[in-house]
Amino acid sequence: MDQFFQQFPIVIHALNVGFLQTLKLFFVTLLGAIPLGLLICFGTQSRFKPVSIFFKILIWIIRGTPLMIQLLIIYYFPGLVLGKAIWGGDEVGRFAASAVAFIINYACYFSEIYRGGIISIPVGQDEAGLVLGMTKSQIFFKIKLLQMVKRILPPMSNEILTLVKDTSLARIIALQEVIWAGQAFMKGSQGISGAIWPLFFTAVYYLICNGILTLIFAKCEKKLEYFK
Repeated sequence: MDQFFQQFPIVIHALNVGFLQTLKLFFVTLLGAIPLGLLICFGTQSRFKPVSIFFKILIWIIRGTPLMIQLLIIYYFPGLVLGKAIWGGDEVGRFAASAVAFIINYACYFSEIYRGGIISIPVGQDEAGLVLGMTKSQIFFKIKLLQMVKRILPPMSNEILTLVKDTSLARIIALQEVIWAGQAFMKGSQGISGAIWPLFFTAVYYLICNGILTLIFAKCEKKLEYFK
């Protein structure tokens, strides 16, 4: 027991540092994937066939392959195949590669959620807007957008909660996120080895983070109830 209390501050500090990296990857992914997903959605609905076909194929590839494979390809392909290690071998480079992989992956998933939300709005609203002399962009942003947000919030919140957990996949390219930090004490880190309990503590970080996000999304859904 004395050994546990001696190790506890060391382990918690390492887990805090790892979870900070997890949160950074989470927020960077959201900031990039939410707007990019909307652009990809518009791309799939483009009347210019080459553009729509390109984005539909991109979504098919991203949704049809594991995120882990995408991480490995994005990180190692430039150096091993093109001979240009654009990411470098440090933590900054691994984070950048992880962020790019996560943004592209989640943008494709978000784009399908956006598309479902857009097509769920009755066509009559477009027709009514056009009769009133509104442009298509005005109809989308002033009439359809908030209704779409109401409809896509449940599936979007589910994907965002999944994103919190998926950040752990970045350890495949040695990004030192929270699970990496917890597992390190099994192999040997900071004078501690053979300790599995830090790995269980990492689950607490995910539970707290997802619990907070769940409460936030529940409040958002209540505020949008007037669109019933």
